[in-house]
Amino acid sequence: MRSTSDVLTDEASKPGIDRPGFVARHPWIQLFAVVAVLLGLWEALSIFGYIDPFFMPPPSTLAQTFYELLVEGFPEEILLHSHILVTLKRSAIGYLIAVALAIPIGVVIGYFRTLDVAARPFVTFGRSTAPISILPLFIAVFDIGEVSKIALITFACFWATLTNTIAGVKFVDPVLLRAAQSMDTPRSRIFAEVILPAALPRIFAGLKISLAIAFMVIVAAEMIATVFGLGALINEARTWFRTDITMVGMIVIGVIGYAASIGLDVLERKLMPWSSAARDSE
Repeated sequence: MRSTSDVLTDEASKPGIDRPGFVARHPWIQLFAVVAVLLGLWEALSIFGYIDPFFMPPPSTLAQTFYELLVEGFPEEILLHSHILVTLKRSAIGYLIAVALAIPIGVVIGYFRTLDVAARPFVTFGRSTAPISILPLFIAVFDIGEVSKIALITFACFWATLTNTIAGVKFVDPVLLRAAQSMDTPRSRIFAEVILPAALPRIFAGLKISLAIAFMVIVAAEMIATVFGLGALINEARTWFRTDITMVGMIVIGVIGYAASIGLDVLERKLMPWSSAARDSE
């Protein structure tokens, strides 16, 4: 008579049975392991003199600087959480305004071919314009306060979201449209139940690109006439030759952007469960 262990061994060896390992089931462990190895290598190279600690401070120094920013602040005793909150506020307002404007406009332009042809030169010109080059104009129009910084983020995020929304609506699979039309589905229902869901993947691609643009632009915007915000923190650190503070500011911006991107991924899975199911089945 065969033992239980023999039966389990035979089942595990059958072809077609996918049994991922512990690391595959917990991808965060793999991520933390890679980060730990890279940080350890970075620290070791700094200790043995292969990396200049002034230009690239080791992780131990950055951790100490991070604590210093939390409890003592910089500049003028402004604590790190104050910089983070100001940057998040500016970025969120500018980003949300851009999304609220770009998605409806993009849907309308993408749906009507005449509008698409007429708007194409303006869209191409807008997305080809470097947002930083517009900053002096925004300062002249809105002054150097909060409005000019938020307007710059809105301008920068608007075009990526608009372009992807237009493309998402334009390039819906014609098979889906013909299938809906063959069942005499009203145009309003085709738009709401076929075109918009089919356009969501491209729209979310635009949202993610715009999110990355927002965090790039905010650094430049906060370097003008302010001491609040992560961009201002990095600028002040540059003035005082504090490369450790500069790197901490960059890392914090990267972590915030990464967390925001994960939030968009979660929202995407909620709105498009069919898409995540298709990816899981691959």
